[in-house]
Amino acid sequence: MQIVFLDSDTLPDTLPVPEWATHWTNRPATEPDPEVVIRALAEADICITNKVKLTAAILKQLPKLRFVCVAATGYDCVDLQAAREQGVVVSNVPGYSRQSVAEGVIAYIFSLRRALPYYQYIGRQAWPQSPHFCVHGTPLLNVHGATLGIFGRGAIGTQVATLAQAVGMNVIFGEHRGRHEIRPGYVRFETLLSQSDIISLHCPLTEATRGMIGHAEIGRMKPGAMLINSARGPLINEQAVYEGLTGGHLGGAALDVLTVEPPDEDNILMQLGHPNLIITPHISWASEDGVNRLMHGILANLNAFVSGEPINIVT
Repeated sequence: MQIVFLDSDTLPDTLPVPEWATHWTNRPATEPDPEVVIRALAEADICITNKVKLTAAILKQLPKLRFVCVAATGYDCVDLQAAREQGVVVSNVPGYSRQSVAEGVIAYIFSLRRALPYYQYIGRQAWPQSPHFCVHGTPLLNVHGATLGIFGRGAIGTQVATLAQAVGMNVIFGEHRGRHEIRPGYVRFETLLSQSDIISLHCPLTEATRGMIGHAEIGRMKPGAMLINSARGPLINEQAVYEGLTGGHLGGAALDVLTVEPPDEDNILMQLGHPNLIITPHISWASEDGVNRLMHGILANLNAFVSGEPINIVT
């Protein structure tokens, strides 16, 4: 039983090797070039991948492959239709980062509403020359009483709502874009845009959600509203966010994910020195608890597949 982990360094700790594994290969990183991926998996029975893509063209060249374990909750890195056609079982690790990401979102909310990036800069630059004990600049906004709009009501979105309500926020969940029938407990997509003080994205990346927050959607948001994305970068149009921030319509943004990861050096948001823009390197999931849950989830998936009773199947 040969196992290849295509991007093992995406975990901060080394995954334990199951006793039944006859050959285990940790590749710290694998280039996205299809030929490189095919060579890496040529003899593999099992593949573990976090973000390295397994396209239909790649899977067709891997007749020995039987199982793919996605080391994440989102599984848009695997062509599921192609996997089904070839009899490759694909499993993910659902819910492992629920608490970690939810706490990260709450931290972003406090940082943006209290303008912490701005005042950290002002504190170092202007405070020593101030004639007063305090330096006033951009307004400070309360978190209590603010309306948080959430797209995505899975494990993470639900936990974000629980924590937000605990600090006195009003929470609304948005219906799918373009859907006419509104489910109980949801508001229309456009209503969430117009009523929220902060919008947080927690939905999977699909063709329906790709670019769901663009120029038109930001234009419908309240002046000064804030945007948080800790799900998938392509959910937002980065040019639209850039223009929303520089034009003053967006009051701030916290982005833990970008369209291309790692980002290009000339990414417009990476180059933007906006005082209320937070960019972190896709790390919200990685609290100690989140990492431990992910590692246990990967091993559980592997053991279940080998025992003949695979779990967390997404194909």
